[in-house]
Order: sequence, then structure tokens, then C-alpha cells
Amino acid sequence: MAGKLYDAWEIGEVLRHDLRRTVTETDNLLISALTHNPQPLHLDAEYAGATEFGRIVVNGIFTFGLMIGISVGDTTLGTLVANLGYDEVVMPKPVFIGDTLRVETTVLDKRPSKSRPTQGLVVFEHRTYNQADELVCQCKRTALLRREAA
Repeated sequence: MAGKLYDAWEIGEVLRHDLRRTVTETDNLLISALTHNPQPLHLDAEYAGATEFGRIVVNGIFTFGLMIGISVGDTTLGTLVANLGYDEVVMPKPVFIGDTLRVETTVLDKRPSKSRPTQGLVVFEHRTYNQADELVCQCKRTALLRREAA
């Protein structure tokens, strides 16, 4: 079990996840196809080249999903009961094919579950940065985690 149980988390704890990922054209094409997103900004190099970005912008759902996925191994792998919500999702900078992304997580809050005494809620803030250390995606994730056996 790589994730941590509710009781092991400390508010203010910061994790710098080791896994990094360079975004490929295939990543962008697959997520756009899987989500039925025909946005030409993501798929049409000629169209995207004429925009303020000057090139294809990676589908934000990929960036968001990668951010959460990279965080799982160090946070909730094997300890998660359910993700209860994602809040305050922002994407302040675009991601482009060839960008290398890294993720950091901070524990913002935690509390025992009132209705489930064997579980507790942890609020994580996940942040994704590109190779220039620019913030490209951020969100808060509320996770319901198992607690240590009493």
C-alpha cells in the first residue's frame, strides 16, 4: 500500500511527487477522442496556429487527469474509500505538446468522518507545473480515506 491512511496525514504536509511526464501528441489525441471533444484548438494545427497560442493546446482534461493520477501513488493508493469532490480547478497557463509536467500536493485540511467512524476526510491541494516552473493546473480534492484500525 503506497498511500497513507487518514491518521498518518498532517495538515500543511507537502509532497513533491517524483513522477514526471512529457506530454505527447498521442496523449492529446487520445483524450480528445475518448471524451468526444472535437475542439480544433486541440486537434487542428492550422487552426491552432492562427490563435494567440500559435500551436495546439493540450486538452485540459488530460492535464487535470494526469495531475490527479500522478498524485495517487503517494497519497491515496490502497487507502481511498471515495473521492468526494474536486473544487477550485484552475488552469492559469496552457500546456503544449512536449511540455514536461511535475506535480506537488499540500494537505490543506482533515477531519474524522461524522457518519463513518472508520474513515476520515482529507483535503489535498494538487498543483502541476511545467518545465519553466509555471503553474498550469491546480485543484482541491476531498478524499475519504480509511483510518487505522481501532
